[in-house]
Amino acid sequence: MSDRNSDDLKTQASENTLGLNPVIGIRGKDLLTAARVVLRQAIKQPIHSAKHVAHFGMELKNVMFGQSDLSPADGDRRFADPAWHQNPLYRRYLQTYLAWRKELHDWIEHSNLSEQDASRGHFVINLMTEAMAPTNSMANPAAVKRFFETGGKSLLDGLSHLAKDMLNNGGMPSQVNMFAFEVGKNLATTDGAVIFRNEVLELIQYKPTTEQVHERPLLVVPPQINKFYIFDLSQEKSVARFLLRNGVQPFVVSWRNPTKAHREWGLSSYIEALKEAIDVVTSITGSKDVNMLGACSGGLTTTSLLGHYAALGEHKVHALTLLVSVLDNRLETDVALFADEKSLEAAKRRSYQAGVLEGSDMAKVFAWMRPNDLIWNYWVNNYLLGNEPPVFDILYWNNDTTRLPAALHGEFIEMFKSNPLIRPGALEVCGTPINLKQVNCDLFCVAGTTDHITPWESCYKSAKLFGGNVEFVLSNSGHIQSILNPPGNPKARYMTNSEMPADPKAWQASSTKHADSWWLHWQTWLAERSGEKKKAPSQLGNKKYAPGEAAPGTYVHER
Repeated sequence: MSDRNSDDLKTQASENTLGLNPVIGIRGKDLLTAARVVLRQAIKQPIHSAKHVAHFGMELKNVMFGQSDLSPADGDRRFADPAWHQNPLYRRYLQTYLAWRKELHDWIEHSNLSEQDASRGHFVINLMTEAMAPTNSMANPAAVKRFFETGGKSLLDGLSHLAKDMLNNGGMPSQVNMFAFEVGKNLATTDGAVIFRNEVLELIQYKPTTEQVHERPLLVVPPQINKFYIFDLSQEKSVARFLLRNGVQPFVVSWRNPTKAHREWGLSSYIEALKEAIDVVTSITGSKDVNMLGACSGGLTTTSLLGHYAALGEHKVHALTLLVSVLDNRLETDVALFADEKSLEAAKRRSYQAGVLEGSDMAKVFAWMRPNDLIWNYWVNNYLLGNEPPVFDILYWNNDTTRLPAALHGEFIEMFKSNPLIRPGALEVCGTPINLKQVNCDLFCVAGTTDHITPWESCYKSAKLFGGNVEFVLSNSGHIQSILNPPGNPKARYMTNSEMPADPKAWQASSTKHADSWWLHWQTWLAERSGEKKKAPSQLGNKKYAPGEAAPGTYVHER
């Protein structure tokens, strides 16, 4: 595999990691229904259909005579090979495909379909046309070149990869070489130990690397649908190591991978487990409270915990950092297109019958949301070019999926339907109603400009739900880069604004742009809220909570 091709796959992988939204699920039945609606509309509007067939014929004539100006969209890396533009046959093949795809979408756009049916139709047409893209066939010029360069070996290798994926990966192209990494060996290697374990989580404390540390510790809460070591992926991309270098005492939650025996675990189960963890952290550090960090669905869980504390009048969390977390669920995503009452209830019923929602099922649904980036790219790389799947730590982590217990999945679906956090008292956890305006601690909120999983505008609206002071930071990155953003990246940029107007676009328009990583800005913000410096502890844990297994612990290895 060429370095360029490998870098392209890694870049797209970084921008397309598993997020919370796909836990809703999309039924094949819904896709077929949408396709039938489109076909019925074609019969109902014969003149409209005939007009577009004629227009396609005219464009096809232009293509055949070399008079078409159709070209791929800017940034469409599938057609980067010069043959698509320089070779007359390939250029006509490409333009025929582009004309066909464009006419189908134009037909839907100007039909009498309702807005929702039209959106669903666009989605189904997109699935079909992207699957039939010229780059996915053996005529792909890159595949032809590779075939002759290797004397046919690339074809044999591709067939071998296909057979392996049919047997071991549910027929989906492998996104990563899963044998290149091992958690605890070349991932999640920061020195630490498990100092507490309950049924739901393990609590990892990391060994200080500085002579002095801040008094107030930081408890990191990862999403339940991913494993914790995104915060300690590698030495260069480790949030834990960055915190240690800056004198912060980090503790990280490692969620247990639930089985059907844990089907009744709901949001309150996770919050009760977090309350135990906070008590352990304060006992070990001697601090009366903690700072917390929550990411994605971990941010939703952490927010609910703070709302619970506020309802009880307890002040155990001093400041909160939220990474790519959406609390206001008014999302306009492809998943929401099919999230009607029937599909949501069907998703809840399926997970309750199984006891859990499998992480691999979530990954498949999400892959079909972005098929070019998460399916067909790897189809070309693995099968047509005969390359091995890429070796990339982020992809390994993303494919190291976990499950969701049925009760929590059901609660997430209900939250998607009713959006309770925007209304005081609409959500109840651990017996207390949640009102985020009562959560008046300082908040540091990070979102990404190109994040399609948790759109930054939704993160911004979510940040405004709290009653405390908010520092909102917008990074020029996608979902995963908004977490893995160590200093020194020459392309890194972020925006800040001391004002928080109602309109996120107004915030962006008057924001201040900064170079380098937002980590540096966060470091300053966090240090101001982490208390005085004191001598670093020489040992992990204390008499009551002695260190156990070395980090990354045992729960992270559960399958």
